[in-house]
Amino acid sequence: MAASIKHMALAVSLLGFVSFILGVIAENKKPASGTPIAVKDGVTCKFPSDPTVALGYLSVAFLIASTVVGYLSLFYPYQGKSVPQGVLFKHTTFLVFFNIALFSSGLAATLLLWPVITEQIHLSRKVHLDANYACPTAKTGLIGGGAFLSLDSCLFWLVALMLADNAREDHFEENKTFEDASVAI
Repeated sequence: MAASIKHMALAVSLLGFVSFILGVIAENKKPASGTPIAVKDGVTCKFPSDPTVALGYLSVAFLIASTVVGYLSLFYPYQGKSVPQGVLFKHTTFLVFFNIALFSSGLAATLLLWPVITEQIHLSRKVHLDANYACPTAKTGLIGGGAFLSLDSCLFWLVALMLADNAREDHFEENKTFEDASVAI
């Protein structure tokens, strides 16, 4: 069974939505801070068990999958008919939304990865020599912001896919009109 534009749009939407949901859950499950426990040489941090790091990495994985499927869906030869990339990039609106989709995907990945990696570092380095160390966690709000940007990038990939479909239809209509004119001559 060949993929259609509807199948690709559904895949991009589903992957982007799952990335969004996982990111929001990761943000909501993240503790505000750890509990400092005084020891002889400083502080040992005790953090509550939470799935933030795992959910954050899963959110990034689904974002990457959504981005890859979104990118490939633009250039896939539907019904065995491929369109040169130059034809698609000739359309200014497509070019703008393609670049916005790429940028928002990169920014979403940054906003998801930065706090997740920071959180993982905080969780792995629990012993500190400073007796006044407060046992912080990653900055609050960044994972949630990355989750919303993940959803936005998914929507931009869908808009780019619709614009690519329009450009594809225009390209094939122009070629059909040209072929009909050459047959009539």
